[in-house]
Parts: sequence; C-alpha cells; structure tokens
Amino acid sequence: MAAQKRLNREDLVTTALAVADAEGLEAVTVRRIAQEHDVTPMALYRHFPDKDGLLLALADRLLSGAALPEPDDRPWDEQLRDVLGAFVEALRPHPNAAVLAFRGMVTTDPGLAVTERALALMAEGGLSVERSAETASHTLGSLVALAIVAPGPPPGADPEEGDDAVRAKRATLLALSPRRYPHIVAAAEPLAACADTAVYFGRGVDMIVSGIRDAARAESAAAR
Repeated sequence: MAAQKRLNREDLVTTALAVADAEGLEAVTVRRIAQEHDVTPMALYRHFPDKDGLLLALADRLLSGAALPEPDDRPWDEQLRDVLGAFVEALRPHPNAAVLAFRGMVTTDPGLAVTERALALMAEGGLSVERSAETASHTLGSLVALAIVAPGPPPGADPEEGDDAVRAKRATLLALSPRRYPHIVAAAEPLAACADTAVYFGRGVDMIVSGIRDAARAESAAAR
C-alpha cells in the first residue's frame, strides 16, 4: 500500500515518455513502467485501466506541449502556419512517440484544441466542412511524418556516432556515377546532413500550409 501511495500519475507518464524516447513505443507497457517504479503492474491500474489508457495519457502529454498562439488579426493561413508549427514543435523531441498524435487528436483536450483551431482557420479560408476535415487528416499525417523522419541523429544520440553516419551517407552518395545521377551527386552534402533543423521543419510546415492555401483558393474559385 505504501508503494501505491507514492505513485503519481504524472510521474508514471513521464517515465513512459522516457522509455518511448529511449527504446521505442513498443517498450511502453504497464509491466515495464511498473518495474521502473518498483511496484507491481496492479499498482498502475489505479491510474490507467489498461495499456491503451496508458498510451492515451502519453498522447495527452505529448500534445499538451503544443503551445497554441492566441487568435489575432493576421490572415488565416499565417495563423494556421503558427498553429501547425506549434504542433510540430511538440512532437519534434519525441519522434518515437509522435505516432500517438493519431490516437489523441480527437480524444484528448490538447488534441481537440489543435483540431478545433485548425478546422476554424481552414473554414475562414473558404474550405467546406468536408474538405476541411479531409485536409486536416492529410495534414496530421504529414506533420507526424515530418517529426518522425527528421534528419540527423535522434535526440540524445551520441554526437560522434551521428557524425560518422553523416560521413558514411555522404561518401555513399558521392560514390554514385555522376553521369547517371548528376543531381544527387551535386546535392550529396545537403542530402547527407541537414545544416539547420529549424529551417528544415519550418520549410516543411510552410509547404503544407501552401498546399492548404492553394486548396482553399481552388474551392473558392470553383464555388464562384
């Protein structure tokens, strides 16, 4: 009983996120988190009904990191860019857990907040309810993928190992035939290493917003 009383839901979620970051989402189980806190799995059931409940709590923690900006008077697409940027910033440090965003977008309070704000801005841009919902689904997949396949070594990786991986990739690309793959060889350096991750993520979000803006313009034009 004393061990159970020491358990705190937020501490358990923090442990689950740390395990996911270090070993992958498949390592996050009720049994594993119980072991990390030196208690029996039954002790966790006071806080989570099952593994799905634990993962939902983890999704809530992940999405709660999205610091949504307050609405303002700027064009809808500029505001949407900031909302989507905040969403990606929440996922970036946790690529192993980013897929949980799919689970939490309409089942957690922070996920609902992001979804509602994005749908409202797309409606302001002229997209219909149906097209906004469809676009939101595509956008979610693109943003999660952006966070999961970020360039460079994963967070917490050994810097020396990361440098070795970049050098190996660069060498592989430079070894290709310049006659057959002239553009790849010319771009070997930027393809091997992302010089500025902030620019990388920023451009990724910009491309997504540009696509949404073009879709809104096309729908408005068709309606006219």
